[in-house]
Amino acid sequence: MKPIIKVENLSKQYRLGARKKRHSTLLDSLAAGFRAPFANFKNRARNDKNIFWALKDVSFEVMSGEVVGIIGRNGAGKSTLLKILSRITRPTAGEITLRGRVESLLEVGTGFHSELTGRENIFLNGAILGMRREEIARKFDEIVSFAEVEKFLDTPVKHYSSGMYVRLAFAVAAHLEPEILIVDEVLAVGDIEFQNKCLGKMDEVSKSGRTILFVSHQMGTIAQLCQRTILLERGAVAMNDKTSVVIEHYVNQNKTKDAFYAANEAAANREMYVESAAILNEDGGGQSSFRHDERVRVNIKCRTPRMFRGVELRMVVKDGRNITVFTADAELVSLRQNTEAFEVDFTIPAVTLRPNAYSLTFALFVPHQDIIELIEDVVHFSVFDSGTKYAQSEGLDYGLVFSPCETSVKTIA
Repeated sequence: MKPIIKVENLSKQYRLGARKKRHSTLLDSLAAGFRAPFANFKNRARNDKNIFWALKDVSFEVMSGEVVGIIGRNGAGKSTLLKILSRITRPTAGEITLRGRVESLLEVGTGFHSELTGRENIFLNGAILGMRREEIARKFDEIVSFAEVEKFLDTPVKHYSSGMYVRLAFAVAAHLEPEILIVDEVLAVGDIEFQNKCLGKMDEVSKSGRTILFVSHQMGTIAQLCQRTILLERGAVAMNDKTSVVIEHYVNQNKTKDAFYAANEAAANREMYVESAAILNEDGGGQSSFRHDERVRVNIKCRTPRMFRGVELRMVVKDGRNITVFTADAELVSLRQNTEAFEVDFTIPAVTLRPNAYSLTFALFVPHQDIIELIEDVVHFSVFDSGTKYAQSEGLDYGLVFSPCETSVKTIA
């Protein structure tokens, strides 16, 4: 079976700061022509530094009916790749093969004629896709209803708000049944309700057997919609694998950053102190990003010349807004009086913390008597949604923790 999309050694080069020079007189033109060979030789090395490769030898295949995510940091080449696939931009080198009609939703303003009305643009887009007028008319009412722009249907789209524009553009792209649908981060322009509506439609479109390329910075949405994901780094394919594998690699690229704390030499003069604290994964390795369904282990090592009777170690978990999510205490009554060093492990259960950034504060204290040591926000970690139904609301404040509630539903008379 042949792939519906085949990309072979695709490259795109830009020359930074390049612009054409204008010559005001014939003499200027002749002088410039005389100097050109010498200038080219002198500036060749400098010009080479101005070359920027947005994409470099990118190759991959997509089979019919696949939903493939494309992720990467800003500047990785995602938008350039989609523009080449959409035939908006020409590649510098390489080949692409597309077996089917392509509809793209890349940015506000792409694909519509600003002077035409919403009604006219629906028929224009359908014609570009090679559809007959009868086919477009059959889908027309469904498109208008989905986009919620009935009142403005005969208004030129240049007068639409960005949200209205995106609603109509997505409705056209999703309902005119192209074999290949290419969607960039543009859905972020719409309101939350419409974003959820779009994601639901994309799920429906994917189940109908059409092929989707989807770019997003929301890992939960990628995990929910895409079976496979391509990671771009500096214009090249860094990974092409199952979505869960690629997302885990992507969010853990700097996994030891801020995940470890070590006390300074002055701490040894205190009566009792936290020597080190580390965020660990199941295998005991340092990690700072976790899937929502992973356990988070926190290891704290402490030292003391003498044990305090009744002392406890407290861990406070705060989210990115500095709101306390929960507090956990470890009683140290099992330690002997002559203990000089000890360690405590806290394990945060899987499916507890919502996607967010977190910091940990530690305190050694005797309840109602004394705070021996207090170190605030000393280690950090984050949790990301690896594919729950809440992914459609990613970015919203949908609570501090996942609900532990048991639910019961029954019919009543």
